[in-house]
Amino acid sequence: MNTDRLIPQPLCWEMFRRSQQRFVPEMPGCYVLTTISRMVLYIGLTENLRRRMSEHLDSSEKTAETVLGRAVLFFWLETRETQRVERTWMNTHIEHEGALPLLNKVYSPTAT
Repeated sequence: MNTDRLIPQPLCWEMFRRSQQRFVPEMPGCYVLTTISRMVLYIGLTENLRRRMSEHLDSSEKTAETVLGRAVLFFWLETRETQRVERTWMNTHIEHEGALPLLNKVYSPTAT
């Protein structure tokens, strides 16, 4: 699934590289790791977008090649409604693809 199907849209993005993390805010939000063609590989939420990007860059699982391609873009949406937005994005992915994003292991959002 492409990021254009996500509502609300994550309009901010940077290359998923250590040199670009300084441009990601230290704010709460939801984020998506994607291939160069914007295919969603991972959906997450965090209290600090920059720190979370750095943690994923340290993860061999998140930086390795997948059957869909390598994570090369980090999209985000600053929001305090992280659980609602992440749950919406996960549900959209499941609706369109029949499964969680490739790098998501569990459906983590709680019902609110």
